[in-house]
Amino acid sequence: MNILIVDDEALARSRLRTLVGDCTDTERHTLAEAATAAEAMALLAPSGGRAFDAVLLDVHMPGQDGLCLAQTLQMLSRPPAVVFVTAHADHAVSAFELDAVDYLTKPVRLERLQQALAKAQRALRPTGTVAAPPPAQTTQPEGETLVIQDRGRTERVPLSEVLYLKAEQKYVTVRTAARSYILDGSLSELEARHPGQFLRIHRNALVARRAVRALEKHYDPEEGEGWAVRLHGLAELLTVSRRQVAAVREEIARA
Repeated sequence: MNILIVDDEALARSRLRTLVGDCTDTERHTLAEAATAAEAMALLAPSGGRAFDAVLLDVHMPGQDGLCLAQTLQMLSRPPAVVFVTAHADHAVSAFELDAVDYLTKPVRLERLQQALAKAQRALRPTGTVAAPPPAQTTQPEGETLVIQDRGRTERVPLSEVLYLKAEQKYVTVRTAARSYILDGSLSELEARHPGQFLRIHRNALVARRAVRALEKHYDPEEGEGWAVRLHGLAELLTVSRRQVAAVREEIARA
């Protein structure tokens, strides 16, 4: 890939250049640098829309900031993949709304940079190749995600992979088949933001409607004998409150 590093700090650009050089597939990358959005656009303009495949982009810069530049890049006929690299984690949601492929916080680790560049490569569709057929349609609108921020890392989790959401004090546990995440928010807010995607089975739990597999008799140490729901791809059983049993039965019958 042809990669453009855009950061007003020379030391930050130097560190990124070094990290890219340390990537295992470094022979496949060529690098250029810009200190401002204006310099970046001057480098991009000669090709008529895509001098670079990927842009490693800072957010806070003098003049036009990185978010504005990313918005400008979207209007190019063939925009490069954008990876934000910044010391500020609070712009992640705005960045992903601009279709950034990843969001890295400084100091950047080599492993995370390699992951981001791999995502950028997957986002590219080289001229002359035939695109793979789209995946089977899911019940979630294409691209719908949850933005998870955890210990300096920001990650997009596709809603189509989420099996359940469970309230834990001030936070919500987001569970996929592969792992769990912690999200700062409330169940009611998530339920309202993604109408029709989740089924409430308890005051503290929502499950993905598409994942509901069975309703089973279950003994819970805290609530005694009752019911639990089994989800596709998960061994764990989730307790169903008595008032929600009828809704779960109806969901299974409807599906």
